[in-house]
Amino acid sequence: MTQNNTDPNTRRKRARGTVQMKTFGPVEDLETHVRSDWWQTLFNSLYLKTDADLLDDMEVTKKEVDLIVSILGVSPEEKILDLCCGQGRHVLELARRGFLNIEGYDRSQYLIRKARNRAQKDNLQVRFREGDARKLSYPSDTFDVVTILGNSFGYFDSTLQDRKVLEEIFRVLKPGGRVFIDAVDGDHMKKSFQPRSWEWLDRKYFVCRERALSADGDRLICREVINRIDRGVIADQFYAERLYNKESLFELLTASGFSSPAFHTTFSPVSSSTQDAGMMEQRILVSASVEKPWPPSLQEARNKKPMNIAVVLGDPRKEDQVKPACVFDDDDFDTLERMKKALAEIPLMRFTFLDRHETLLEDLKKKAAKIDLVLNLCDEGFYNDPTKELHVPALLEQLNFPYTGAGPQCLAFCYDKSIIRGVAREMNIPVAKGMLVTEDSDLSKLSLSFPLLVKPNSGDSSFGITQNSIAHNLEELLEILAATREKMGSSRPFLLEEFLPGKDISVGIIGNPPACTILPITEEDYSRVPDELPKICGYEAKWLPDSPYWNIKSVPADLTEKTRKEIVKSCLTLFTRLGCRDYARFDWRLDAEGKPRLLEVNPNPGWCWDGHLAKMAAYANISYSGMLAAIIEAAKERYGLGNDGKVELSRKMSEATPRKSPAEYAAEFEEEIEASNCMESGNNRKKNVFSNPSKTVHAFESV
Repeated sequence: MTQNNTDPNTRRKRARGTVQMKTFGPVEDLETHVRSDWWQTLFNSLYLKTDADLLDDMEVTKKEVDLIVSILGVSPEEKILDLCCGQGRHVLELARRGFLNIEGYDRSQYLIRKARNRAQKDNLQVRFREGDARKLSYPSDTFDVVTILGNSFGYFDSTLQDRKVLEEIFRVLKPGGRVFIDAVDGDHMKKSFQPRSWEWLDRKYFVCRERALSADGDRLICREVINRIDRGVIADQFYAERLYNKESLFELLTASGFSSPAFHTTFSPVSSSTQDAGMMEQRILVSASVEKPWPPSLQEARNKKPMNIAVVLGDPRKEDQVKPACVFDDDDFDTLERMKKALAEIPLMRFTFLDRHETLLEDLKKKAAKIDLVLNLCDEGFYNDPTKELHVPALLEQLNFPYTGAGPQCLAFCYDKSIIRGVAREMNIPVAKGMLVTEDSDLSKLSLSFPLLVKPNSGDSSFGITQNSIAHNLEELLEILAATREKMGSSRPFLLEEFLPGKDISVGIIGNPPACTILPITEEDYSRVPDELPKICGYEAKWLPDSPYWNIKSVPADLTEKTRKEIVKSCLTLFTRLGCRDYARFDWRLDAEGKPRLLEVNPNPGWCWDGHLAKMAAYANISYSGMLAAIIEAAKERYGLGNDGKVELSRKMSEATPRKSPAEYAAEFEEEIEASNCMESGNNRKKNVFSNPSKTVHAFESV
């Protein structure tokens, strides 16, 4: 082989000095270069750079939001969808003003991630979703207001596609809802567009533009040649926008079902840095309303009396040994706020929140006459002591309150992992080989095969299970036990289990057999965990953002039909035998031969919006709000509290919200996880994914 003696620094200099010719050169007909789906690729980092004088000008954004609020008379309580939201500038400005029920929706993955990053950086709790405006992933009658701002209407090469967008908006708007569109003033643009222009974007970049009307005169074709002074042409791109005027917008809105289209004062950007406003130069502002009846089921529900539900929670004023800092932090308060927001979306229910444990008994007695049901979300335990989780339902039993979730005996059984292993073996349900170890146990004649997983026999939130919990020999086992006992107490019993190398499986159940729903079975994806670390989902994965285990994903499990049926049958049997109620989660692992082995049973599993149960629900197209509603409904049915406002678990999807596969929901969820993981703050652990309200919960599989 001949050696290359060229100086590498010289090669780099040559590479930097080479101009990459990425241009079509002179073009006679701009329209022939416009792709019908140009909008799928144009909205990237270069888009933000070329239009930064308008898109990142806070003063312009504030004036636009002022207009929206004043024209529509919108209030902070109303639910708003900003369609084609881009990088979310209007959504974020509304959120800063106290509008909490606002969401952004856009086709560009890049811009949606940008919007999420900005929301996290500014600590604004708003949701952004990626999707096609012609097929919105929301139930009918969801929003009070839908906006299309910043000349984001008219991208398609057919007016029929624009009409599809408006018809979808009509569908998702509530009766009496309003649409607001900020569109290019077509008549003005036809007369005033600049055929050629150029401007400096900053000290390195400049853009040259060409414009021409389409052959039919109804669209403005634009070309942008973007240059960097040290690299030459870096992009030569074409796009087009339909030039609507007031008459054509009026006709399109009325044809799509809207009533009373009204045109408002035109708006022009006032950014001092604007050199070439292009199609943003003058815009038409139009609003219209929706006149349609409520569906009979919703109309009937609106006339019914709401149910009063008391929500019992952990006490944020008290120490919690399970949490990393032993106190409720910003992450926990964020989780609580998301839960409260999700509950607020459930129709026909009014919620009261009780979290002061010192006065819990007295508070419940005072409100007894007004409480129809207690939603027990106190998985921290009474006084935040996990050994006293059963005390809360015991208290509710004593006061004769109907409540969600497992009773005291079930919680006592399942808190002791060794007992669960014994019950499972008695029922011929396979478990991992293991043994209970106390401080007096003699391990010199250990019959188990290494490696072994060492975990507390009782505990919550994987407390005491870390990457250092795997022993490969007796010496390591003794060291792990000594270190863990020093931290957690010498009298605490431990469970030794042969470490299983197969898939890490979780099964979620909502309801009560035989009328219950099995959620999509998930497995832990350890592909991002370094090879040298053991593949376990322990304390680091749930609480420590800086850990490599933080990158573990929960994805729909790839199992044979035989294995799936075996696992589901065992879970349902255990659910009944142990006295689980309303919801539960079961953890399994496959051995080296692919055979399932039960690890744990979790009655009243974690209810947080990004927990395992919520992930499973999301893969079945059940929103976070819908998951909580389903748990409440299960308890209502169990107590015979009536069917007012019932939320049914059904496999049938409405025509307006077509069923996606579990893999598609997994991809959607993980996309949002990826965006959240890019945030600057390590405390913002809760991902913004399950706020889509659903009046009907869509289940994966009914049993």
